[in-house]
Amino acid sequence: MDRLAGKHALITGGTGGIGLATAREFLAEGATVAITGRSQERLDEAARQLDGPLLPILSDAGDVPGQAALAARLREEWPKLDIVMSNAADVTHLPIEDWTEEAFDRLVATDLKGPFFLIKALLPLFSRQASVILVGSVSAFIGHENAAVYGAAKAGLLSLSRGLTHELKDRGVRVNGLSPGPTVTDTFKPLGPERQAAIYDELRRTVPLHRLGTATELAKAAVYLASDESAYTAGTVLRVDGGIGELAY
Repeated sequence: MDRLAGKHALITGGTGGIGLATAREFLAEGATVAITGRSQERLDEAARQLDGPLLPILSDAGDVPGQAALAARLREEWPKLDIVMSNAADVTHLPIEDWTEEAFDRLVATDLKGPFFLIKALLPLFSRQASVILVGSVSAFIGHENAAVYGAAKAGLLSLSRGLTHELKDRGVRVNGLSPGPTVTDTFKPLGPERQAAIYDELRRTVPLHRLGTATELAKAAVYLASDESAYTAGTVLRVDGGIGELAY
C-alpha cells in the first residue's frame, strides 16, 4: 500500500466525512497528511482515529487571510507539497426567501473564494508533479430543493479545475474536480437520527443505483486523483455520484 509513498498531502475539512476517510486512505497509502478543521475538539478526535504521520491544523476554510497563514505553517513544516484536497465546505441549504447577504458571502467564502486563495498561497510549496483535488458536488449539475447557492458555489469551484489547469500547467500542477453524489456522512447528524434517516431515504430514491455512496468510496477516488496513476488526468471532473448527475430522476 504505497501509492502515495513519500508524498505530502493537505486535506481541508479533514475532521469528518469524506475528508476524514480520505486522510485515512492517504495515510494507508504512505502519505504524510495534514488535515484542517475549525474545531480543535474535532481535530483532536480525528487525530485519535488516524494512524500515521499526521499534522492537524486549526484553520477556517472561509477565512481568506487565514489561507496564507495555513500555507506559511506548511512551509515551516514540510519541504514540499504534493497533494491538496480542498474538501471543506459550507453546506447551507435555504429557500431563496431565507438567504441573507451575510450567509451568502459566508458560503461563497468557504466553498469558492477560500480554496482559490489557498491554492495561490501554496504555489511556492507545490512539487512539480503536484495534484490538486477540488471537491464539488452533484448540486453543481442538477437543481434540487434549496441548493441554488450551494450548487452555484460548487459549480464555480469545479470550473477552477479547468482554468487552473491551464494557468498552472507550466508548473507541472494538475487540477481536477471530484464530484460526490448523495453520500453517508455526518452532515445531517445535528438534525437528529429520525430526520437524518428520512433525508437519506429521500436521497436514496433519487439515485439510479438505489443507494447512497460511502465516504470510503469517495476517498478511494481521491487516492486515484492524488496518485501518479492519474498523471495524464487534468482539468476534468470525476463524478462519483451513483449516476444521479447524468440521469433524470
